[in-house]
Amino acid sequence: MQVGRQAASASLGVGVMPPIAIQAMRRAGDSMIAGYDPRYATSRAMPRSTIIPCHVLRQLSLIAPSAPKRPAHLAAASGLVHVGGWLYVVADDELQLGVFRFGADEPGTLLRMFAGDLPNGPGARKKAKPDLESLVLLPPDPHWPHGALLALPSASRPNRNRGALLTLDVQGAPDGAARIIDLSGFFALLRESIPASNIEGATIVGTELVLFQRGNKAAAASACLRFDYAAFAIGLANGAVGAMALTRVDLLDLGSIDGIPLAFSDACALPDGRIAFCAVAEDTDDPYLDGAFCGAAIGMLDANGALASLRRIDAPAKIEGISARRVDDIIELLLVTDADDAAAAGLLLEARID
Repeated sequence: MQVGRQAASASLGVGVMPPIAIQAMRRAGDSMIAGYDPRYATSRAMPRSTIIPCHVLRQLSLIAPSAPKRPAHLAAASGLVHVGGWLYVVADDELQLGVFRFGADEPGTLLRMFAGDLPNGPGARKKAKPDLESLVLLPPDPHWPHGALLALPSASRPNRNRGALLTLDVQGAPDGAARIIDLSGFFALLRESIPASNIEGATIVGTELVLFQRGNKAAAASACLRFDYAAFAIGLANGAVGAMALTRVDLLDLGSIDGIPLAFSDACALPDGRIAFCAVAEDTDDPYLDGAFCGAAIGMLDANGALASLRRIDAPAKIEGISARRVDDIIELLLVTDADDAAAAGLLLEARID
C-alpha cells in the first residue's frame, strides 16, 4: 500500500515553525495500518507565547465516596460531557460515572456503570480498573431516541475492553441503568495494528467515530483513528462491537514542552466538523505508566482533520477531559483534570479560544 504524507499548518505564533501533521491514509478493509510508525515524530518545542488562561469553576466533590476509604471526590477525571443542565464526568480509576448540575457548586452524585469493587491500593487498583478514558455523547438513534453517553476504555491492556452505555431522557438526564458493552473484538484488531494502544479520547464527527491514540516519549506521534459510526452503533445496540476496519488514520506530531512530547488526552467535535482537543506533556515512555506533568495545550483540527491551531494553556494539572461549544466567534471550553493523586480532587476549569 502507498501511504500519503503531507504537512498541515498550525497557528503557533509569528516566526514559529508549526508541528508536523502527517496523514497516513488507508483503504477500507485493510487489516493493518500501513505506515503507522510513530517513531518518526520530531516533537518541536511548543512556544510559551499566547498562553491560554483558564479559571477554576469548582472541585469535583461528591455527596459520598465511591467506596469506604475512598475520598469524597473524583480525582482521576478523564472524560467530560455537558448536555442540558448536566455535567457528566468519567474517572479512569472508578466504576461509577460522576453526575453534576451545571452551574451549581453542590457535590455531585455517582451512577454505577460496572458491578463490583476495586482494590484501594494504588497498584492493585490500577491493575484491576477498567480504565475509562473517554466519554462520548451519542446522537439520537431508535435505540436511544434522546441520545446516550458512551464510556470507552483505553485498550492499553487486554482487560481494558469493556465500555458502558447510558441512555438519556429529553432533558439530558440519565434514563435507566447503564449497559455493559463488550469491545474485546473491536480492540483486538486495533491492537494488531497499534500494539501500544492507548485511546484517550473519542468523538463523533458526521458519519465517523474518531478515536484519539495518545503518544508518549517512546512513540511521540499521536493518531486520529476513524471508523464508520453507523456500523459501530449497530454493535452498541447489540451489546458488543466486533472487529472493524479503519477508514482513515491521521498521524500528528503535536510538538513538545521542555522536551516532553504533547499527546492527545481528549477531544470534542463542533457542529461545523472541527474538533477541539486537549493534549498533555507527560514524562513517560509507557502507555500504562503515569509520569510527571510538564504542561498542557488546547488545539483545533479543521473539518478535514488537519491541525489548525495549537496553544499552551495555563493548567494546574493534567487536562484529561474537554467539552466545547461555539458562542458567536468564541469557543467556550469546559475542562477536567487529573493530578495523579487520589487525595487531590479533580477540577472543573473553563477557558475560551477564538
